[in-house]
Amino acid sequence: MTDADLATQASLEVLSTRLAENDPLDINQNLFIEQVKKGVRESLKPKPDTLETRFVIDELMRVADEQPHQVFIKSVGTVQHLGNGIATLSGLPMVHLEELVTFPNGVQGMVLNLDRKHVDVILLGGDSGIRGGDVAEATGRRLSIPVGMPFLGRMVDPLGRPLDDNRPVVPSEYRFVERIAPGVIDRAPVDTPLYTGTKIIDALLPLGRGQRELIIGDRQVGKTTIAIDAILSQKGTDVKCIYVSIGQKKSSVLSAVETLKAGGVMNQTIVMVSSPDDPPALRYLAPYAGVTMAEFFLDQGMDVLIVYDDLSKHADTYREMSLLLRRPPGREAYPGDIFYLHSRLLERACRLNEENGGGSITALPIVVTQRGDISSYIVTNLISITDGQIVLDTDEFNKGNKPAIDIGSSVSRVGSAAQEPAMKSVVGALKLELSQYEEVARFARFGTEVNEATKRQIERGQRLTALLSQGPHKPLKMEDQVVLFYALTNGFMDEIKPDNVEQFSQELLNYMYNHGAQPLDQISHHRELSEETAAEIERELELFKEIWKKKAKKIS
Repeated sequence: MTDADLATQASLEVLSTRLAENDPLDINQNLFIEQVKKGVRESLKPKPDTLETRFVIDELMRVADEQPHQVFIKSVGTVQHLGNGIATLSGLPMVHLEELVTFPNGVQGMVLNLDRKHVDVILLGGDSGIRGGDVAEATGRRLSIPVGMPFLGRMVDPLGRPLDDNRPVVPSEYRFVERIAPGVIDRAPVDTPLYTGTKIIDALLPLGRGQRELIIGDRQVGKTTIAIDAILSQKGTDVKCIYVSIGQKKSSVLSAVETLKAGGVMNQTIVMVSSPDDPPALRYLAPYAGVTMAEFFLDQGMDVLIVYDDLSKHADTYREMSLLLRRPPGREAYPGDIFYLHSRLLERACRLNEENGGGSITALPIVVTQRGDISSYIVTNLISITDGQIVLDTDEFNKGNKPAIDIGSSVSRVGSAAQEPAMKSVVGALKLELSQYEEVARFARFGTEVNEATKRQIERGQRLTALLSQGPHKPLKMEDQVVLFYALTNGFMDEIKPDNVEQFSQELLNYMYNHGAQPLDQISHHRELSEETAAEIERELELFKEIWKKKAKKIS
């Protein structure tokens, strides 16, 4: 027997042994076995007199026919370059976009760029232990994360791994991070209010369940405070909350968590953290992972409030990754698909109709401006995607007017459609009054003489501004706001100095809870202001006003 025959026989013996042991082969489809048989037969045609080889072939055919074949393809590639959380690989001929790839150190990556000769993978962990020349394997799976009720009350990373010191999380199921948003037919109109506890928002810029309201402003003007207060306001409701921190300092995140715990809402909240020292892939995936967890509750027919803090850092992370992936920059050096990046995220916030469970996801994305410029690229993208914006003004914040919301630039495109009848009946034209007051007050500051009617308008505007002022992390219930706005619009605060409005409001609510709780309960239960309830509030306001006057005389 020739050397070639001996080599062929040895190879066939190895293959026969593997088949006899039912060892899964890393080859595609059972058809490969038939191709092996055919190839061997073809290779042996010139040598019909090698009886030993022919015997081995016959034995191989018999064993192969008797054994169940479990055959797979494994697409593999070689690491060519590694750095800044991006790995460039050659090979991987059958890999797909967004497919997971496993590296020798156990870290996984997600394919984000396909080229003719190479593949770019973003690492979902550290790159320690990965070197050039290492072999990476494609898994054939897309990225999925664990979701479920046990995540409530926990701090997790974008891959669903706990970051706190509590017990492990047992997920209800796993879901793909990328998902197509529900279609128009599956949705319902946004007409159910979601109260934020911030008076100026609930009265003048009402939000509805399923809405997407952008919060805009420079750094350190109270954007996160408004979002955290909205979560605090859900205490005692059926609304689940998710706070997604994208590239925020760990001290800021821990402060927010402590606030949520102190407010008693941590047990219905998930805090997802992607810190600045995490790989860029985790910061990129954080908002998508957050809305994936929200969609679990949505599909159970529940209502969810999700906060993205903030999408400016998310856009910067994507720009960083795109530069490393050698993608061409577009406007303001951002890649051309940055709009699609955020639109496919925010479109997943919606309210479903009853046939689909009736749940909702309300999104509060936050974006940072530079010196109040709301016409910058990322900001205008998000304004066009969302259903309104809450603009915070740095000058108002520096004056001490908090929350420093610019009513003239802020809008809710849902409007009074998502406002309870009780609130709608008392706020009326307050937004118009406030805008007119700001216009008139601007002239009065220059010493312009004004008539008595204008003076009264200015004084009323000052009281309204004082009433709308609110400290951080002090959300008010809807019924409390109704009573305060009723007192203002019906003249019960006309004799109160603007500096005393805050104290008057606080003592009025204390009095109502101690002596006039019935109308508050009626407003909370029926969500409207009936004539009987209004009469009871009038009576209680008259009694409290007398008490206030007596107290003012004693002080004077």
